[in-house]
Amino acid sequence: MDYIKPIDVVKNMVASGEAKADLSIKDLLIRGFLSGALLGFATSLAITATVQTNVPLVGALVFPVGFVMIVLLGLELVTGSFAVVTLAGFEGRRSWPQVLANLTWVFIGNLIGSVAYGYLLYITLTSMGAEAPTGVAARLISIAEAKTNAYAAHGYAGMVTVFVKAILCNWMVCLGVVMAMTSQSTFGKIAAAWLPIFTFFAQGFEHSVVNMFVIPTGMLMGAKVSLTDWWLWNQIPVTLGNLVGGMVLTGLFLYWTYRPAEAKPATAAKPERQPILCHTRCQRCRIRSSHRTVLHRSRKNISPVSWKALPAGISRCMWARPAMA
Repeated sequence: MDYIKPIDVVKNMVASGEAKADLSIKDLLIRGFLSGALLGFATSLAITATVQTNVPLVGALVFPVGFVMIVLLGLELVTGSFAVVTLAGFEGRRSWPQVLANLTWVFIGNLIGSVAYGYLLYITLTSMGAEAPTGVAARLISIAEAKTNAYAAHGYAGMVTVFVKAILCNWMVCLGVVMAMTSQSTFGKIAAAWLPIFTFFAQGFEHSVVNMFVIPTGMLMGAKVSLTDWWLWNQIPVTLGNLVGGMVLTGLFLYWTYRPAEAKPATAAKPERQPILCHTRCQRCRIRSSHRTVLHRSRKNISPVSWKALPAGISRCMWARPAMA
């Protein structure tokens, strides 16, 4: 069947985390770069759809195309790794320094890819700065300011808000990673992953890799946002919130409830005492004979002999003295 049961999905999550943790730095950077760029493509597509239709829900419907490409190609997205790579650490399959190194390199790769695509899009939308930003470019400016200055205006409440939005976001994003594991077919993976990704984007939650594209690109377009504003009021709290949402609410919760029971080591069965062949001399008739002893107990130098094992000629004897070797 195409459907994969949750208990098997959790096994696959742990196995995927192990495989990701073993990737080289080169692979993490390349795959992370591609993921950041593809998510940037999807975000600019969603903004374009929203600007053209004035219906934000349309943008949310098309945004998952980038995530689907990342999943099908097996690329590295740090927000998804928060749920699966950390499980390899909790299982003890990989060391925590190895897990943290993996997340760090993927984060860097995602950042480079997102900013690189953002710069290329800036060139496209403004003719390399020769034209004033309009349409999608103008929307990018407003989004970048809303994701930083708007939170800063509310102080502590703004910081808590952006953190909670990040938790809710990656709860759904990592669920998209997991849902893609519930099917073996390409179409099944696409349909399953689409649902939670559409859910988070339609509600305007905060995704750290999306923001790696949106905010610096908006700054290039002319948004009144500084590097400090970007990292203090968005990138850092959003990354931490994504970590909590992905690792705890998706990864650990599913792991705790569907974790396969550990197989108890089989207790070695005590070997049955095999009948042994020995020579005895009957105490009554003093006839030497061969028989099989089924039960052997020490009683000085006398042992009980099974009645069935005795030859017919001395079956009346209950005790026999073992012959000396």
